[in-house]
Amino acid sequence: MQELIVAKDYKHNDALRKSFSELASQTFGIHFEEWYQKGFWDERYIPYSLVQGDQVIANVSVNLLSFLINGEKKKAIQIGTVMTHPDFRKRGLSAKLMNLVLAEYENQYDFMYLFANDTVLNFYPKFGFQPVEEHQFSMPFTPGPIKNHTRIRKLDINQAEDLDLIAQYAAQRVPVSECFGTDNCPGIFMFYALYVFSQELYYLEEENVIAIYKQEGDCLHLYDWLSKQKISIHALLRKLAGPETKKIVFHFTPDEEGIETESESLNTGLFVKTNGEIPYPVHVKHPMTSIA
Repeated sequence: MQELIVAKDYKHNDALRKSFSELASQTFGIHFEEWYQKGFWDERYIPYSLVQGDQVIANVSVNLLSFLINGEKKKAIQIGTVMTHPDFRKRGLSAKLMNLVLAEYENQYDFMYLFANDTVLNFYPKFGFQPVEEHQFSMPFTPGPIKNHTRIRKLDINQAEDLDLIAQYAAQRVPVSECFGTDNCPGIFMFYALYVFSQELYYLEEENVIAIYKQEGDCLHLYDWLSKQKISIHALLRKLAGPETKKIVFHFTPDEEGIETESESLNTGLFVKTNGEIPYPVHVKHPMTSIA
C-alpha cells in the first residue's frame, strides 16, 4: 500500500483540492469547489490532510479567526471538516492529524474550539476539549406602525454585482456583538452565503445593511447582518418584521441596551480548549454564520 503523507494548505493543487471536496461531499454533503473558484477560500482556512497519491484520505481543517469578548479581541482557532474516507476509518488517522494541529499551533491561540456531531462526542475530550453549553436568545415582538418605505432588495448570488456586494460587506463588517462575536472570518460567511442562506440575503439600501433573515409563521429568525458601522438591532427589526411577527429568534448573542431577551440552553456540540487563564464566556451564542 502506498504510504500516507501529510499535506496542508493545498488549495491551489487541483487534484488534492478536488479530492478533498469529494470526500467532504461524501461525508457531510457539502462542497468546496465553487467557494474556491469564486475566491472565497482564503489563507485562514487550512486543511491538514493525510493523502495517498492524489487522494485525500483523512482531514482536520484549521480556521483562523478572532473572538470579540466584551470588546476585546482574542485569538481563536476553529477546527472543522474532520473526516476520514470509509475505507480508512478506525486506524487513528483523525487522532494523528489532531495531534499534529495541536503541536503546530501550541501557544498561538486563546481559544481552540469545534462543533462536533453526536457520533464523536467522546473523541475530543481526549485532546483537552471540554463541552460548553450555548444559549439561544429570543424576545417577544409587538409590531409597530406600518413600516415606512424602506427599500429591501433580495440579493441574488448568481448575479456578480450582488455577490461582490456581499463579499465586500463580509470583508469590512463590524461584529454583531461586543459582548461575544467573531471577526476575521469572511471566508466562512461567504460559504454560508453560497450554500446555506442563498435565499435569505437582503439589502437594506438606505441603511447600507445586508440582513440574513427568514419569517416562519409569527417568528422572525435573524441569522446575521452585515454592516460597516454599528447599527441598532431594534431599528433593524422594525424594518424587517412584518405585521404577523410576534417573536424574534437571534442566532448570535444580542447585546444592545434596551432589548430584553429570553434564553434557553442548547447542546450544539460545542467543545472548547482554552490556552491561558481567560475562560470561554458563559451565556452566549456563537454566531451561526461563522460555524465552520
